[in-house]
Amino acid sequence: MQPDPAFLLQKSGIRLPLIGFYDAPQISPFAPTVRPAPGSHRCVFSFFEDWCAGRTLHLAADQAGCGGAGHWLCGVAGRDRESFVAFLVGGEGLKATPAHMHAWLDHTPPYRSEHPHILIGPLRAEAWEFLKTVTFLVNPDQLSLLMTGAQYHSLPGDPPPVIAPFGAGCMQLVVLLRDLDQPQAVIGATDIAMRRYLPPEILAFTLTRPLFERLCALDEQSFLCKPFWRALTKARS
Repeated sequence: MQPDPAFLLQKSGIRLPLIGFYDAPQISPFAPTVRPAPGSHRCVFSFFEDWCAGRTLHLAADQAGCGGAGHWLCGVAGRDRESFVAFLVGGEGLKATPAHMHAWLDHTPPYRSEHPHILIGPLRAEAWEFLKTVTFLVNPDQLSLLMTGAQYHSLPGDPPPVIAPFGAGCMQLVVLLRDLDQPQAVIGATDIAMRRYLPPEILAFTLTRPLFERLCALDEQSFLCKPFWRALTKARS
């Protein structure tokens, strides 16, 4: 059963919808859905306004939008490796050398879906079993709060509770979390290619299901109801 984030959202002041990444056999539980137009090259995050309006983005191998989402989320073989690296390094200057980019690609496998449909949109409690990650769209203060929550139960020697690796915005929704059974989060929406689709003050914080469950269990004894957070919210008001 999906945990209830209501207390966390109320205390944090997060107003934007929580975005689920689903790997599902059917699309009916996610209606209304939207899809990239056939042959279009739309970024996943260009559907931000649809998410805010309650609509879910539906991606599949035959209609994935941009080539990056096709490759990283839907297993579509796009351009060959050399031309891909030439675009990312020579065209966009994202790594120091082609060798650096090749090494990163070798170390970063795409997401392997279990079902035919990838759905990205507002949380659906009835689809909990198909949920892979939850993304909070937040301002820097709220990001700080969630980072505190991610480390609330963390012990020395545990896997890092929060990471901020290089990658495309759509990758940060699931690909860069290597073990979805670990309580871990990615600081996302740091891809300069996709940031134009979000308000300038908004970043993403993407959680695995185990970490989402932990954050939803925070109560009055946690930092959510203590002086540090109250002082920060008072200063902002």
